[in-house]
Amino acid sequence: MGLLGPRQVGKTTLALEIAGDRRSVYLDLESVPDRARLSDPDRYFADHDSELAILDEVHRAPELFRTLRGVIDRGRRSGKKAGRFLLLGSAAIDLLKQSGETLAGRISYLELAPLRRAGSVAS
Repeated sequence: MGLLGPRQVGKTTLALEIAGDRRSVYLDLESVPDRARLSDPDRYFADHDSELAILDEVHRAPELFRTLRGVIDRGRRSGKKAGRFLLLGSAAIDLLKQSGETLAGRISYLELAPLRRAGSVAS
């Protein structure tokens, strides 16, 4: 699944809440050390095969979409269930869908809108 929306809308908070119920690994792709963990993404995802992989700011690494496609397809063939990846991005949904076109049929997107305090007026 892809969670999209502007910065500070709560994507990471929601993802970590979802992850709280299961084994997971979180990578912030704006972080140099986290990006380095994906120097060999096929191996990294194989090593974390039984965990939910949360990839925050995924639009920073569009080259991962091709790898994810292969990992998801291999998992399907071996009987793995959907829901192994949670992709977060603050890029416009159209841009992320375009860069992730190879994930067609493999991902659904949810766009989060900014929250407003009750009684506030939209500007």
